[in-house]
Amino acid sequence: MNYLIAGLGNVGEEYLETRHNIGFEVVDRVAKDFEVGWELERLAYKSYFRYKGRGFHLIKPTTFMNLSGKAIKYWLTKLKIKQEQLLVVMDDLALPFGKVRLRLKGNNAGHNGLKNIDELLGNNNYARLRFGIGDNFSKGKQVQYVLGKWTNEEYGDLPPLIEKASEAIVSFATIGAKKTMDVYNQK
Repeated sequence: MNYLIAGLGNVGEEYLETRHNIGFEVVDRVAKDFEVGWELERLAYKSYFRYKGRGFHLIKPTTFMNLSGKAIKYWLTKLKIKQEQLLVVMDDLALPFGKVRLRLKGNNAGHNGLKNIDELLGNNNYARLRFGIGDNFSKGKQVQYVLGKWTNEEYGDLPPLIEKASEAIVSFATIGAKKTMDVYNQK
């Protein structure tokens, strides 16, 4: 059984270590844990490994956040992976910093990456792993906050939180979504 795990973010030096790129950071951690590298392929950086009889196709779209659906649709089709085996990893302003929440479907909550994925897939029936970035910004400063770098305190707290999110990805594919939600949505 194969899974497509798509970490959302923006390519380019100016976006490194920004809140909006947490999806990239989480899938980077999965690749590191399984000692696999990244190759630039069509519309995405791609990595692959097998674990417990599952194939994990990791992607980091190079299409920028607002066009993430283009890369995801391409790789779902090319790899013949069912939408039920897609997991999108991204930032979420509505969750407190570091909180991880797995959902099997849902609305885009104003997230431009999810809007594009919904549009190109024609529905919102795919799993998403939301990583809380908090909402500690002044009125009218949402874009600067999301595209801003982590504070020193947040940055110091990130490694175990990213590890937790990477464990949730592996759990999703190996023990299933329901059990993964029971474990990781509670923490």
